[in-house]
Amino acid sequence: MNPAEVRNESMNELLTAAANPPASFEEYLIQNAKVVGDLVNSYIPSGDHPDMDTYLYGPLMKYSENGGKRHRPLICFAACVAVGGDIRHAASAASAIEHFHTAALIHDDIADEATTRRGVPCMHLTEGLGIAINTGDLALSMVNGAVMRDPYLTDAQKVRVVTELIEMTRRTIEGQALDLGWARDKRYDITPDDYLCMAIHKTAHYSGAVPLAVGAIVGGGTEEQIAALREYGLATGLAFQIQDDLLNIEGDPEIVGKDYASDITEGKRTLMVVHALKHSDKRDRLVEILSSKTTDIADLAEAVSIMREAGSLDYARDYASSLTDKAKEKLLQEIDESNARALLISMADYFINRMK
Repeated sequence: MNPAEVRNESMNELLTAAANPPASFEEYLIQNAKVVGDLVNSYIPSGDHPDMDTYLYGPLMKYSENGGKRHRPLICFAACVAVGGDIRHAASAASAIEHFHTAALIHDDIADEATTRRGVPCMHLTEGLGIAINTGDLALSMVNGAVMRDPYLTDAQKVRVVTELIEMTRRTIEGQALDLGWARDKRYDITPDDYLCMAIHKTAHYSGAVPLAVGAIVGGGTEEQIAALREYGLATGLAFQIQDDLLNIEGDPEIVGKDYASDITEGKRTLMVVHALKHSDKRDRLVEILSSKTTDIADLAEAVSIMREAGSLDYARDYASSLTDKAKEKLLQEIDESNARALLISMADYFINRMK
């Protein structure tokens, strides 16, 4: 099938699924990840020279096909339905956010000197640094184009969605600047409030707030509904990042493999790290490990133990739970009862309880 046919078939499947969504957010992801992946990938073009496919479009397609759970486009669709909209109006925006996610990951892995992503070697290791940078740039360039060409959206909606996507991009880059800068300058004076500012910018906008707000915008939601979904997305997106950080340092190192405690190797200032730096009597040893870029399992496990003894892991879990509890209360007040709203409420619990 050509891309247009794939897109139509994917949308038909999603329309059927939207009519009777599961109660569990995890089931929603499992049932729809592949079809949404097909939809997202249908927006990837091909070149007018065969080597363009070899060195650009092919690597992007291969990377995107190993696309994870696709929660960002799927919550965009859920928000659209929650305000009474037609999910066909959300297809281009949902796909745009996922292409932004792809670009962010490719570039993030380069900046962090990471080795694996989603269980396979990072693109800059398999394709080379230059091609990886260029492929990430391509994914970033695709963010706005599909929206501007979407026949389902009015001109006013296109302008508003693209404005959202531009702001989302800037905020994410701001958060990444803090994350990278603190590591480069060996900053250990970072507070929990500093971390929260970084994580909200780097992750919460594009992993929660913007997908939900954009879904409501294209779904014809009221300004109050759009604001409520954005606020809900900020809180749950931040909880998602905190849980992501926790997952990186928990579990059996022999099972997790090369990804175990990679945040420690990279010297990341996670919520657990900044809390432990303030509260642990082993602060100097933690700083030493964070500064060493070590991959030694014993050293990594020692750093995790220092954070656990300082109560930092429990602090992070409690903070994430508090965020989602408050966010759910507000959403229940502003969004009418529906299967889609129940799905979004379930999303908050999934974000803080997921195991991978």
